[in-house]
Amino acid sequence: MKVELHCHTRLSDGSFTFEQILEQAVQEGVVQIAVTNHDTTRELELMMRQGLERGIAIIPGIEISGYDEERRRRVHILGYYIDPGSPEIEALCGPLLERRHQGCLQAIARLMEAGYAITLQDVMRYAEGGTGIYKQHIMHALIDRGYTKSIYGDLYKKLFARGQNGEQPGIAYIPTEYVDAREAVRVILQAGGVPVLAHPGQYGNFEFVPELVDAGLQGIEVWHPLHNEADEHRAREHAAAYGLIMTGGSDFHGFYGEREVLLGSKSPGLSVVEELRARRQVLHGDSIVTIKGDVTS
Repeated sequence: MKVELHCHTRLSDGSFTFEQILEQAVQEGVVQIAVTNHDTTRELELMMRQGLERGIAIIPGIEISGYDEERRRRVHILGYYIDPGSPEIEALCGPLLERRHQGCLQAIARLMEAGYAITLQDVMRYAEGGTGIYKQHIMHALIDRGYTKSIYGDLYKKLFARGQNGEQPGIAYIPTEYVDAREAVRVILQAGGVPVLAHPGQYGNFEFVPELVDAGLQGIEVWHPLHNEADEHRAREHAAAYGLIMTGGSDFHGFYGEREVLLGSKSPGLSVVEELRARRQVLHGDSIVTIKGDVTS
């Protein structure tokens, strides 16, 4: 039996609805799913109920978009078994969601000024009902207009280039102010969750691990589609050195993924879910809320 500990729906930057995620879970034999939308806990309780109806356990999760200011690198922090109604998470992530949305609105305006024949309505066709506009929604609209055939291709690199190493940034690149990754760890703990460092190999976060551990980090994502063998080895070494739970997930985004993956394709096994549950009990000493009115010890 497979588990999926890292996936996104249309509420953030995934192309699948939660109902479509459930359908794929049934097809792939996935029995537990952590929904880890970016910077939001929206609709988690509803998803937990819908999952229960299909015989699939939904772990309430989140992926917070953090930053390591010293090394000037993005850092994503996963949270498992969080309180979906956490005011601390809302206070930290609400402004971030708005900053991202406003930045994408600016990007759309710049593209239109540069002569790209897209409209806000084109983009909102894909962002509607979510927590805001993402770059993937903009790229999807550009695909519809015939400018490219893929989300992550040459056009994406050109438009959203960060302008590193003296190069000019792309016309659609709007810097987003992310949250301090150590604060993300602390807030997940305040929300009753278990904080885990996501895909450290992707963003080069291994040097930051000791500081995150000091803040309360409990796990590290070892198995990920963008991790090579060396990344997995380094993640294992850090897990052993700091007593971190080794997790994994496909980072499923549907059509919006950087690589085509199947839900559950990076399953770390049910034993890892039990480790996360046990760690939560140690940290917080209470039962895990599954759906309102129902708890699991």
